[in-house]
Amino acid sequence: MGTGYVLPTLITSPTENILKGIESTRNYILKNPNSGVLGMHLEGPFLNPIKRGAHLAEYVRKPTNAELEEIIKYGKGIIKIMTIAPEQFTDEQLEMLLESGIVISAGHSNATNKQASHAFRKGIRLITHLFNAMSQMGHREVGLVGTIFDNDEVYAPIILDGFHCDYAAARIAHKAKKDKLFLISDALFVGDKVKQFQWGEFDAYLQDGQYRNSEGNLAGAAISMGDAVRNATKFVDISLQEAVEMATIRPAKAIGMDDKAGKIAVGYPARFTVFDEGLENFETLVF
Repeated sequence: MGTGYVLPTLITSPTENILKGIESTRNYILKNPNSGVLGMHLEGPFLNPIKRGAHLAEYVRKPTNAELEEIIKYGKGIIKIMTIAPEQFTDEQLEMLLESGIVISAGHSNATNKQASHAFRKGIRLITHLFNAMSQMGHREVGLVGTIFDNDEVYAPIILDGFHCDYAAARIAHKAKKDKLFLISDALFVGDKVKQFQWGEFDAYLQDGQYRNSEGNLAGAAISMGDAVRNATKFVDISLQEAVEMATIRPAKAIGMDDKAGKIAVGYPARFTVFDEGLENFETLVF
């Protein structure tokens, strides 16, 4: 569906599963060096239980120095992004992660403006899926959403499937974040081929184009990156040129990999996405 690069995401899990996920990703990359898999995104387990979304409550936990050290050591070179609720961390633990080389993203968080501002001052420059699973903006307490809008240095990915946020909210975000807004699919599966999914105690059911779990929480999207680009142009009044940038160079910059992907230039991989005029059909070409 036109996606040239991907970071497989492992959600909140026991430590044993996290280490297995790291190893599986490492082995896959070694065996398939041209697959486009750049590493992995570890989403959890150190989230705020109030904003856990579809993540299983029994595995959401506060970090310990020992577990953080183990994940950092074992995930070196493989974990590219780690989503955390920064208000659950001590300064020492935040610094440990930020110094590890992993891109730290604030998400599944109930942070106040004060807490979020502190995390951004510490060096966090990315958040996980704008509007979703985070403290919302009010006029007295602006929460994580308002703090993101108030900080020009923070990159904000958004899920444009029409369910995770209203397109009007996306238009507001576009005006506020400008070149720091980019697209993600957050897809559990693309399209409607998989109607039901069970992984351990995690479940998801496709209904009306959206995945939800048995608790009724959104459990991932069903759109491709091509769909996200089309929706950006169709519903958010974004030009095709900018929509393409939101799917290529901006996410590459957000994770510090814009020297390896995201543009057509000498020294970059010959990996291209082509599409038709109606933005209905996308294909990736690799030379």
